Amino acid sequence: FWDFLILFFCLPVVIFNEITKKRLLGDISCRIVPFMEVSSLGVTTFSLCALGIDRFHAATSPQASTRPIEQCQSIIAKLAVIWVGSMTLAVPEVLLWQLAQDTSPVSGGVTEFCAMKPSSNLPESIYSLVLTYQNARMWWYFGCYFCLPVLFTVSCQLVTRRIRGTQKKGECRGAKHGQCEGHLNCTIIALTIIYGLCTTPENVCNIVAAYMSPDMSKQTLDLLNLINQFFLFFKCSVTPVLLLCLCRPLGQAFMDCCCCCCEGCGPDAGSSESSADSKLKTEMSSSIFFDKPRETPPPLLALGTPC
Repeated sequence: FWDFLILFFCLPVVIFNEITKKRLLGDISCRIVPFMEVSSLGVTTFSLCALGIDRFHAATSPQASTRPIEQCQSIIAKLAVIWVGSMTLAVPEVLLWQLAQDTSPVSGGVTEFCAMKPSSNLPESIYSLVLTYQNARMWWYFGCYFCLPVLFTVSCQLVTRRIRGTQKKGECRGAKHGQCEGHLNCTIIALTIIYGLCTTPENVCNIVAAYMSPDMSKQTLDLLNLINQFFLFFKCSVTPVLLLCLCRPLGQAFMDCCCCCCEGCGPDAGSSESSADSKLKTEMSSSIFFDKPRETPPPLLALGTPC
């Protein structure tokens, strides 16, 4: 959902600015777009960490059948912590950027751009904190939004593989369950690889610009910033598709939901049976967050509506 917000709001603003050299929504977009982009990095970072912890718990639980299914309220609470934490860490971006104007050397017209310059109207204490954030922003980006998710995911995968390797054959789970676990682990690794590849150029450009900015022209810095933004848009476009394709239960649930909405939630008896069978298979398969018991399949009569 956050990736959709980035593509729906930030992408048109950036394209409009590049075409017209005017900033859509003025100073508001200069503050909101960086805030949403940094929040997107935080949501992805902490989500990958949460998924790594969940896979570790799945590997260390005695049996899948004895592992309790987490309640919806608990999952929503974790998502709320991830979102609120990400947006809180991105609040300094709102105070750091502001709209600026310059004269184009080519056309001679006035162009608008976003400058990383805290407003002098801020209180002195907040102004000093924003300046501190600006000076440490490059390494904060690199440490929190790149090293943390990559190292955390790699560490969780190595520990999980080691735990599974030390298990005795008599205590190992079924082949089907092991295949589902391996498939989910591959999904998390693929998400981490896409995230790492899309954020690497921005971190490299930030480090290069920090130490070589006096020797680089403004046009070059603007081009690097534009490339970094489109890498972020590419990540936001690929991640949901990759998640739906690699995670079969989630992809099947998404397709069922889309088909239900297209049909107006009014299927006939035949489609009801097919939806019930599909939902039964989904209930028996492993979800991306938690493993569900597979001892006895639930009866068809208790499944409820097909939607």
